[in-house]
Amino acid sequence: MLTVTNDTARGPLAHAIVDTLVHRIGKDEHAALPHDWLAATILTVRNEIVERWMDSTRAAHAAGAKRVYYLSLEFLIGRLLRDALANLARRDEVAEALAQLGVALPELEEIESDAALGNGGLGRLAACFMESLATLDLPAYGYGIRYVNGMFRQRIDDGWQTELPETWLAHGNPWEFERRESAYFVGFGGEVIGTEQGVVQWVPAEAVEAVAVDTPVVGWRARRVNTLRLWTAISLDPFKLDAFNRGDFQGALADQLRAETLVRVLYPNDSTAAGQELRLRQEYFFSSASIQDIVRRHVQYFGDIRTLPDKAAIQLNDTHPAVSVAELMRLLIDHHDLSFDEAWGITQKTFGYTNHTLLPEALESWPLPLFERLLPRHMQLVYAINARLLREARKADGVDERAIAAISLIDEGGERRVRMANLAFAGAHSVNGVAALHTQLMKSTVFADLHRLYPDRINNKTNGITPRRWLQECNPGLTALVREAIGDGFSDDALKLTALVPMADDASFRERFAAIKRANKVALVHHLRDAMGLRLDPDALFDVQIKRIHEYKRQLLNIIETVALYDQIRSHPERDWVPRVKLFAGKAASSYHNAKLIIKLANDVARRVNSDPSIDGLLKVAFVPNYNVSLAERMVPAADLSEQISTAGMEASGTGNMKFALNGALTIGTLDGANIEIKDHVGDDHIVIFGLTADEVAAKRADGYRPREVIEGSKELSQAVNAIASGVFSPDDPNRYRDLMNGLYDSDWFMVVADFDSYTAAQRQVDARWADRDRWRRSTILNVANMGWFSSDRTIAEYAREIWGVM
Repeated sequence: MLTVTNDTARGPLAHAIVDTLVHRIGKDEHAALPHDWLAATILTVRNEIVERWMDSTRAAHAAGAKRVYYLSLEFLIGRLLRDALANLARRDEVAEALAQLGVALPELEEIESDAALGNGGLGRLAACFMESLATLDLPAYGYGIRYVNGMFRQRIDDGWQTELPETWLAHGNPWEFERRESAYFVGFGGEVIGTEQGVVQWVPAEAVEAVAVDTPVVGWRARRVNTLRLWTAISLDPFKLDAFNRGDFQGALADQLRAETLVRVLYPNDSTAAGQELRLRQEYFFSSASIQDIVRRHVQYFGDIRTLPDKAAIQLNDTHPAVSVAELMRLLIDHHDLSFDEAWGITQKTFGYTNHTLLPEALESWPLPLFERLLPRHMQLVYAINARLLREARKADGVDERAIAAISLIDEGGERRVRMANLAFAGAHSVNGVAALHTQLMKSTVFADLHRLYPDRINNKTNGITPRRWLQECNPGLTALVREAIGDGFSDDALKLTALVPMADDASFRERFAAIKRANKVALVHHLRDAMGLRLDPDALFDVQIKRIHEYKRQLLNIIETVALYDQIRSHPERDWVPRVKLFAGKAASSYHNAKLIIKLANDVARRVNSDPSIDGLLKVAFVPNYNVSLAERMVPAADLSEQISTAGMEASGTGNMKFALNGALTIGTLDGANIEIKDHVGDDHIVIFGLTADEVAAKRADGYRPREVIEGSKELSQAVNAIASGVFSPDDPNRYRDLMNGLYDSDWFMVVADFDSYTAAQRQVDARWADRDRWRRSTILNVANMGWFSSDRTIAEYAREIWGVM
């Protein structure tokens, strides 16, 4: 912190911050600590945001505007101060005011907590979409859960992932507003009672109260401020005094603890029956509260519930909120006295559904007994919807028994389960994929029979990222260079980045571009030295793979190639090797054994490689713990090479690939997800593609693929796999990775072995490109220049025009 200045040197904003510090925080400026100044600054800036927020709300009400409601179990919004100041165009002014007080704004920005409201790409996409909705001046609410402890804070102990609770709310959150008036009864269990007059009443056995907590979301240039509404849970009877007086102190708080459990953790471990039940409870809790809030608002402002589709567009972000379809039907039939047919028509016209995965385990389904026990009325409605769906299917041409089984909302194969993806599909007028390949695969694989029944329902909306957060804020040096070269138009329209294309041939611009990249790498080197004790060379090629740890994302392929490279460098020291820094980051689900084992392997390889003097520092490996938005904002601008190496046909889109390319990293990747569209935009010469295509993966699986023969036929691969399997990197437990490696011999479902030689050849191609620095820099500049299409503004505009009808 700087030295406190005298009062005469201060302007109005500095005085306002001090006034907030004294009257809202209760601190004298001479006694204030950094977190006090942070809170005072946020609360002062928040005053302006609130005024714009209210103006936005009043304008939407006055216009009778149709609203977008985005339901997502994750919103990975990260830190908000820098984002808000950038979008308000107030950062320089606030920095100057704080400097007058002897306080450095960058230091305050660094101590703000990341909001622990998500885990990976799904949540970060939702955050980008919320910012773009406000930027495009579209009235919108985001709905989710206010997680007290997030997913978890990741610590690495002896190479193993350790899960600790996130404590981001320990000292409060100055951005949020509790809305006690927006509270809803959410029930579970019980029974459904029908009268002779045909009236149906669900009588839950237990209930909680969902209370809204709102956070303002500021759009670019503050054109609009929208609302992120998160739900917290309160027991209807939070403290049982009679139990307390009997000495049953735990029992006195049991109901409140049960309610708080709903909002404690994102994605509770569902490997147990109790974990599955909690996850279903969470999803219904936030879906019910959100749908009740939407219906209440519509009736309050527009009166007739039948006009809901004209004034509300509800988008389901993946299958997590799919139970909203049944919940809206329940409210329309049981509370608004509509017929089933009329309610179903309104429901379909109101909902849109975004699918984010083709993985069967991610297309949620619930054991039918669990679903019926927790949500008996909804089970009745699911059966009724299914009856209507299957009767319609029976009338269609070419629908046989196999197709009927695939279309049904109830999976009858083995344990009967409720298919949430099918419910979302049936209950929506639009079902979209998030990249061109993903959308085509939806039509031909998981939704093939539903697509034949409803051939006009599936459409594509390729994902995007907000260039405000992922260029202007996280990479100010590059932003300033781009602004100097082509003007400021790209700030409002990312497509104007194409004006940079001629600059790729300007030697002076290439040098300045390279200097900014190196400065970003130096900053990351300093951060990792302070955080982890690592010593890295900023002039090495920074090869980065940061994303959720999952076998289909193939961190394992990267690690095995790293082991092979390590062996080659030791065996052939005479070759002109490119110095590399291999950086990994990401969290593994707490119950995902193989993913956690892959993290341990990365750390074991790093320990061996980094301590080996024989390779003369040519290769360094690090697994950076606790990956979050703030860490990504450091790593993305510093990356030279972006690893997007999922098994073709398994990554729906990806957004990390877009962030890296926008910040001047070259992509090495498969023809999967949005990599295909990135290749189309940046050009074949400016991306490194390897491996099997989605069709080739499917064909290889169908033809009886034998990975053992592939391993035995590849010297580098067999040496690397055998070294890992035999305990070379795990001398304390030689058998640690035996089963993991045996899985490659026996099945190799994710085609790690099948793509290894192609991947290795692509990496050596990267080496050759890196050796020609002019060529490398030209390619990276052209990546930046051609990434404007991947702005989330473009994606949201497509949703708005083609799905929601609000533009």
